[in-house]
Amino acid sequence: MAVSVGSEPTAHEDHHHEQSFWSKYVFSTDHKVIAMQYMATGVVMGLIAGFFAYAFRMQLAFPGMDVPGFGIVTPADYVSLVTNHGSIMVFWVAMPVLLAAYGNYLIPLMCGCDDMVFPKINRLSYQVFLLSAIVLVASFFVPGGGFGGAWTAYPPLSAKAEYNLTPLGSSLWVLAVALEFVAFLLGGINFITTAMNSRAPGMKMYDIPVVIWMLLIASILFMLSVGPLIAAAIMLLFDQNLGTAFYDPNRGGDPVLWQHLFWFFGHPEVYVVLLPTIGLTADIISVFSRKKLFAYRTILYTAFGTGILSFFVWAHHQFISGIDPRMAHIFTVTTLLISIPIAEMMFVYIATLYGGSIRFTTPMLWALAFIGEFLIGGVTGIFLGASGADIYLHDTYFVLAHFHYTFFPITIIGFYGGITYWFPKMFGKMMNETLGKIHFWGTIIPFNFIFIPLFFLGMAGQHRRIYNFEHFPELATPGLQNIRVFATTALLIMLSFQLVFFYNFITSLRKGKKAGKNPWKANTLEWTTESPPPHGNWPPSELPSVYRPPYEYSHPDREEDYWPQNVPN
Repeated sequence: MAVSVGSEPTAHEDHHHEQSFWSKYVFSTDHKVIAMQYMATGVVMGLIAGFFAYAFRMQLAFPGMDVPGFGIVTPADYVSLVTNHGSIMVFWVAMPVLLAAYGNYLIPLMCGCDDMVFPKINRLSYQVFLLSAIVLVASFFVPGGGFGGAWTAYPPLSAKAEYNLTPLGSSLWVLAVALEFVAFLLGGINFITTAMNSRAPGMKMYDIPVVIWMLLIASILFMLSVGPLIAAAIMLLFDQNLGTAFYDPNRGGDPVLWQHLFWFFGHPEVYVVLLPTIGLTADIISVFSRKKLFAYRTILYTAFGTGILSFFVWAHHQFISGIDPRMAHIFTVTTLLISIPIAEMMFVYIATLYGGSIRFTTPMLWALAFIGEFLIGGVTGIFLGASGADIYLHDTYFVLAHFHYTFFPITIIGFYGGITYWFPKMFGKMMNETLGKIHFWGTIIPFNFIFIPLFFLGMAGQHRRIYNFEHFPELATPGLQNIRVFATTALLIMLSFQLVFFYNFITSLRKGKKAGKNPWKANTLEWTTESPPPHGNWPPSELPSVYRPPYEYSHPDREEDYWPQNVPN
């Protein structure tokens, strides 16, 4: 933000007045506090979703067993648990953590300004998001329980209470999703305007760090794609409560209409959460390989191209929905095409690593794991993008395993990579590296033991919506049941290792080594201010200027192997 010179207090100086507890932490307009609010809410929702996954995986492995901490999982419970696990992880974990939390925290700091352009709108965006989370959690306690129509909410299952048996829960779910979308539309306005209009003096377009570009492109994708789904949600709410028939084929409606409107948003949504993690990974691997990021401009052009192409692949989710086979061929081609730019970005990162002086810090391990695990998700997605193969694999555990090999690296690995990298800046302390690596391996190894076996279950024909496989003897053979038990055991191990992270996080906050301004010797602007940054980020007289791109590492003209953006030539 511009700072005027004169006797009147400036907008930036107003950031430095004394604040009460409520104005500082509850009703704050400081982008950093709002980022922490988003992150804390996302983590709490993630714990709820993780508990749901534990409960329904235990039912699959040990049908009819009294699940410790939950009780007997009834068929209605199972459907509700699966529905809300998926909904929460996509809408109330991935988006608030990757887009809102990291976007709020990093955009002003990495662009060299004191706050978001519209701080009060920023505060409102979190408040609306929190309301959406409260509405969703409340839906678990109404008569009939939480929504049981799957996270994709396909009608007529989602539209008719006699089908989903959750009349209040289904309407509260739709309302919660709509509120959440309003929150992110408000946040996207801030992200785009701040990065485009409040950059530090000298920061040209190609001096913006990749993570900021990715957050901007993700915000644009969300704003362009969410409109049809908001309209679809309103029509679904009307079908549920006002007796309309937008999706009722018996009265002239069309349930496939929902699929088109949902997936027109749903597939760009994959890239809304993927691109921020790709951006986080770019910054981490460049810092810890001590190398200039390979093909910076190519990454940007590829990201823009990926965003455009993401609007032309949605119907690969509908190959068995009765669409014209000739149209299915078109979406097969676009689906295969979109794998090319994503693969290109992954290999650009590998090229950055080549010949670098790599340091295997905890953030670097998470970044490398993202590349490796996400490539598995990409390769297995090619099978599902081919209409012929998808006819057999559709709605099996193969789809579930593929989906988790994309969303787990995006959401969980992306979150841990970002928090372990920026923890020193956020809290002024260093995390324990030994505990960080124990947590890393205790998460990554069990993750693969959970989901690789599910590919085999899917190829064996196991449908992913079956509550108790004992009802289908051909799918309940000892071999297949043992695989389910093995995957569930791996899940329990992975969940238990998350306690290591929380222990490391809390003890590092209390007793961790002081971080200093720039413990990683990085170039971007957030590392030029105090750790943690003060309200306003920099003193008014010390707002940074930019002299070069963000990835000048191991430059031949420098004795030091890094060259911060704010250091004059």
